[in-house]
Amino acid sequence: MLSLIISFGILMAFALVAFCTVKWWNVPVIGVTPVPLFTFLAILFTSGLDVGLIMFPLGEFPTYIDPESPEYGFTNPLAIEFGFWGFLIWAFYFLTSFYFCVIEPKVKFFEIPAVRILNNIVIIGTCAFTASLFLIYLPYYIPDIGDGETVVTTFYVIVFCVILAAAYSSTDIKFVRLLSVGSTVLFSALILLMWATSGMGIGGMGSTLGLLGGYFSNLHKFVLPINDYHEFYLFWWFAWSIMIGQFTSRFVGGLRTQYLLLALLVIPSIPLAIWFSVLYFHFDNGIDTAGLLNWCMVIVGITFVVNSLDSLIRLYSDNLSITTERFGKLGYIVGNVAVLFGLTLLFQSQWLQIQWIGAVVVGIYLACVLYIVFTKRDEVMAINASPEENTLDYARIEGTH
Repeated sequence: MLSLIISFGILMAFALVAFCTVKWWNVPVIGVTPVPLFTFLAILFTSGLDVGLIMFPLGEFPTYIDPESPEYGFTNPLAIEFGFWGFLIWAFYFLTSFYFCVIEPKVKFFEIPAVRILNNIVIIGTCAFTASLFLIYLPYYIPDIGDGETVVTTFYVIVFCVILAAAYSSTDIKFVRLLSVGSTVLFSALILLMWATSGMGIGGMGSTLGLLGGYFSNLHKFVLPINDYHEFYLFWWFAWSIMIGQFTSRFVGGLRTQYLLLALLVIPSIPLAIWFSVLYFHFDNGIDTAGLLNWCMVIVGITFVVNSLDSLIRLYSDNLSITTERFGKLGYIVGNVAVLFGLTLLFQSQWLQIQWIGAVVVGIYLACVLYIVFTKRDEVMAINASPEENTLDYARIEGTH
């Protein structure tokens, strides 16, 4: 049943991407608080990715060459990893960013009380899932604490402190922006460090990057689930898609639809390709990352978790009017930390599954499409620009430069 749900969701999403791109090909896409392209992409990249980007690949590469998983045999492990994280699936974020910039202001589907509540339950649940992944993978990356496999008390404390930092950061949007740019810089520094210490050089980087051709030559095979694990990834991306689009759409700075799609497919995929290539070189050549490299990966992983969580906490808090003005800064922080840490423990114990949340998001996609078709079709088909107030604000901002 889950396979049918995610397959339907993916095909629906890609059909909507094609429709929006063709219908509104040359429309400038402008959010409520537009920022320069680099800042927008930094916010999108660090909000739309989480600690799995740092902590999963080295553990996943061996799986992709395991004789017991022959379904991966059509290409190399680097291409598989990139296919789970890069290029095509960023079309989901294009779709939701475009929708919240251009269409939602006319439709107001997410202002319907039941939809708003359900959407924010999804956001809160996905926040907790992100924290639970971090908790589960900490023993592998900090084997100096505990036995290298078991989640011990120290790891719970670390995750609690990360959630606390994210809740505090979410109290001011300027922290969210600064942390996004800072996380991007730290991630770039980590890539450079691991490249420099690997000895792969320019030639090794070039030959390893060449393996990514296995992804593009088999692009069609990544559209629908390869197996249950790929299905898990796709549900995970769906779970993120609406809330990341809702949050990042406010920062889109005037790119036309065609260029926004191209930017989201290509630009985030470049650092992903380089990062996975460096990690794959370590794996393929048996280079140990214990010690300094592991600690650096943990530090960057922590910044990614904080960055992801503060963006989403800010989003659902705004949506539900859970503000510092209403509850005070202390009440706001304590409430968010209590809810997210409790849900993190439920995910970590497998009482909750990200597949369930992803399935709910597929249902929200379908409900939104049907709502537009039956109640807002004429208004949507008449759209030929971003909302006027966004366009005027953008013109004023551009006029000051």
